[in-house]
Amino acid sequence: MRKPTGSEPGSTGEAGALRTPASREGVTRDATPLSTVVRVRSLLPSLPPAERRVAQRVIDDPEGVANSTITELAQTCGTSETTVIRFCRAIGFHGYPELRLTLATEAGRAQSATGGRVIGSDISPDDSLEQIVEKVTFADARAVEETAAQLDIKTLEQVVDAVVAADRVDVYGVGASAFVAADFQQKLHRIGRVCSAWSDAHIMLTSAAVLGSGDVSIGISHTGATVETIDALEVAKSKGVTTVALTNFPKSPIAEVADLVLTTAARETTFRSGATASRLAQLTVVDCLFVGVAQRTYGSTRKALEATFEAVRGRTVRPDRRRR
Repeated sequence: MRKPTGSEPGSTGEAGALRTPASREGVTRDATPLSTVVRVRSLLPSLPPAERRVAQRVIDDPEGVANSTITELAQTCGTSETTVIRFCRAIGFHGYPELRLTLATEAGRAQSATGGRVIGSDISPDDSLEQIVEKVTFADARAVEETAAQLDIKTLEQVVDAVVAADRVDVYGVGASAFVAADFQQKLHRIGRVCSAWSDAHIMLTSAAVLGSGDVSIGISHTGATVETIDALEVAKSKGVTTVALTNFPKSPIAEVADLVLTTAARETTFRSGATASRLAQLTVVDCLFVGVAQRTYGSTRKALEATFEAVRGRTVRPDRRRR
């Protein structure tokens, strides 16, 4: 089995790519505000330590980086100008001037979108409940918007094709990702697809061991480093199963054992272990995948939804039983 390369922060915690100019890899749609920061955040764990310091600076203060010279940025990050240039190329830019221009443009768009207000997502001990609500809803909305903006439609279409053709779909996830897996299982089950969601490490492995080439396995992990989920996906892959990873980090360990990788774009800060924005980002991708499958099987899906609706319709409280 694969050795741990990282862990999900917190026992309950679970849940991106740069919208650079069209000449760069993986670009299918127009740029959105702060899309550079989205990609940098997604690649952060895979960068060397010195480049990671530069990346963290971009994430923490993109507008400040846009207003800094390469020498100033290198000094701030305790590294060299050469490292800054390597970082720029690692995230898809030709050099630092291009990064500065893009960050400045995206920061301007972001401020326009919020009416000039700067809304952070980090919660401080002195925040009022009103400020907490504003920050949480802002972070959640951004996670959904940025996830949708960077989602690779071609990859999503391939996953839809695989699920539609599958004899059976197994979904793996632990912690908060287990709830996302269960949500997807419930959706597919309701339209008559054979699907199971597993969160126990032993059951995940035994389930994966009896899958076949006509099946699909989906592993969900925000960090992409959850050992239990990676191991289950690895076993499934060895059986010839089509494997899919849903993660926030496209170069994480889970991507190595997945045939297809779907990414989210969620930022988690003070209360990362609560898996708030990351969970919503994962659910966004799951909803897109489910609707894609449902649309592809429109006739049978309509019949199944009508049948399941009729089956539970009588389980609601009748008007004459409601309290007056």
